Amino acid sequence: MIMKYPLFYLLFLLSINFTAQNPSSPIAHHTLKLSPSAEISVITCGPGAELYTAFGHSAFRVQDTQLGIDRIYNYGTFDFNQPNFYGNFVKGNTLYFLGRADTNRFLRSYQYEKRWVKGQVLDLKTADVQKVFDFLENNALPQNRDYLYNYFFDNCSTKLVDVIEILLGDKLINPIIFTDDNLTHRDLMQLYLGNNPWGDFGIDLGLGSPIDRKATPKEYLFLPENVFTYFEHLRIRNSSGETTPIVKRTEEILRDVKPAAKKTVFTPFILFSIIGLFLFFKTKKDLKRENRSRWVDFILFFSTGLIGVLLTFIWFGTNHISSANNFNVFWAFAPNLIVSFILLKKELPKWIHKYSLFLLILLGLVVVLWVLRIQVYSNGVLPILLFLGYRYYFLWKFVKTNATNPQFNK
Repeated sequence: MIMKYPLFYLLFLLSINFTAQNPSSPIAHHTLKLSPSAEISVITCGPGAELYTAFGHSAFRVQDTQLGIDRIYNYGTFDFNQPNFYGNFVKGNTLYFLGRADTNRFLRSYQYEKRWVKGQVLDLKTADVQKVFDFLENNALPQNRDYLYNYFFDNCSTKLVDVIEILLGDKLINPIIFTDDNLTHRDLMQLYLGNNPWGDFGIDLGLGSPIDRKATPKEYLFLPENVFTYFEHLRIRNSSGETTPIVKRTEEILRDVKPAAKKTVFTPFILFSIIGLFLFFKTKKDLKRENRSRWVDFILFFSTGLIGVLLTFIWFGTNHISSANNFNVFWAFAPNLIVSFILLKKELPKWIHKYSLFLLILLGLVVVLWVLRIQVYSNGVLPILLFLGYRYYFLWKFVKTNATNPQFNK
């Protein structure tokens, strides 16, 4: 499915969070007074097999054994019944909200998927535990719970750090971590996509150059496991001025019992290399026989043009800011969609010669941008550039002198 519809899965990833749940039961308008035994935990869930679960998930847990409370507060909740949900989903205006659920219910899906779950119990004073609980209960009210989801900068993981910093910021000693990694957002995502080459291809195809700049340490926190690391190193200052780790213990709630993932052999690079070899020999045969296979040109121009239209729409027609400045549109060139129908004709206009030269220049720009790391492309794009370049060269070299020769068109 991902192989067939990589751009759909990209939009799904950008708009649908790591683990989405249906709305839970109504939230009470008055919070309880917790007992001194109450605890707040940061919950981190391991990656799953599907693309939309590939990066894991984060949530808060509130436990009070004396009051019988064990709740998950999940900023990764959305509602399909929201007005114009699908329109907002495509445009990048998806509203998420803080949902509340029973912990056992929350864990059930992770247990079924055999994904690990860890809890970091925070070493907070009773008053601070109550403060966090009150904030979450209030934030979960229908009038307060919604927020505009952003995959990189405002998601289920970044929210946890935001809440703790808002409530306890004057007591926190922020850790110095992720400063020497020099990774981009694209690099960080690819750490989780080794077993999902088609998802990786779709992400690289649909996300533009904004994610190829070096991520700041704060920006690493869009990934749940980095939030786990953040809390492992975070310290809190007590009333006497002494600092201690904010995590007093780490619990293994569910173990990862999945077998080692099998890597896909039929990757984008392999598939497009096979297609490229076929087109190479087909074009070589066309050159030798001085014939033009119109169906080859139509398929190439139609497919690259259609992809270009979709990428251009995501860039200019939506609020997915990470899809802006996407220079994949230089090889997936939207006007090719119209030109493809012209290439079905036996006799071609002379301007196709110059148009083919222009397309070759665009392919050269892709290579320059790639080498300079202004935008990093999927390795699956490499065979695409090679077979497109060879076919464009074929059209450039011969169409000008032979376009009106019926024997040149097959």
